[in-house]
Amino acid sequence: MTIRTEPIPARTDLSPAATARISTGPTRALALALAAGTLTWAVTMFTVGNNPTDSLGRTISDLGGGAFQLGLFALLAIQLRTAATGTSKVARGMLYVEHVLLAVATVWSFLHAVPSLRDAVWLVPMDVFWPLSMLGMFVIGLKILFTARWRGAARIWPTVAESWAVVTVPTFAVLGSPIADYVGATHLLVGYLTLGLILAARPELTGARA
Repeated sequence: MTIRTEPIPARTDLSPAATARISTGPTRALALALAAGTLTWAVTMFTVGNNPTDSLGRTISDLGGGAFQLGLFALLAIQLRTAATGTSKVARGMLYVEHVLLAVATVWSFLHAVPSLRDAVWLVPMDVFWPLSMLGMFVIGLKILFTARWRGAARIWPTVAESWAVVTVPTFAVLGSPIADYVGATHLLVGYLTLGLILAARPELTGARA
């Protein structure tokens, strides 16, 4: 008689909490970093606009945008460590791709904030990563909505927050400043700032463990 032994197959029905690699405390801290970065950029957009004409205004705008982008890295950290987009290689890979897009866009923001570097030719190709990174966040928001690993408001609000590019970029193209500045800043408050506060108040909705 032959006895066969086989390993127990991997579970495919694990809840978000079962696969999360982050606890509620760090989730709250990262969520508040997102909220702070978002608020910083919204304030600069309300005050100096998104595309000011004077040098100081551009520096303030770029630094505000850079602060927001650092906040997005905090959001990506939560999404990656809770497998918010799913557990497949493609689902996790899209978060890594977004890290690359966002990293280039962030470097552009801080370099463009320096007046002596602002007109450098080699900075021009990097500028395209700003809209690409925001569109990437929109795709991630939709993936989180349909994957349904996050629950409640945490599942829905990333789509609201990460629709920033598809809502405000056309507004800038059609209406320009200052109307588009107000639309963009308001969307940040309704979207990303609210998302940060939701995740800070209810980190367990992401599957973060206590």
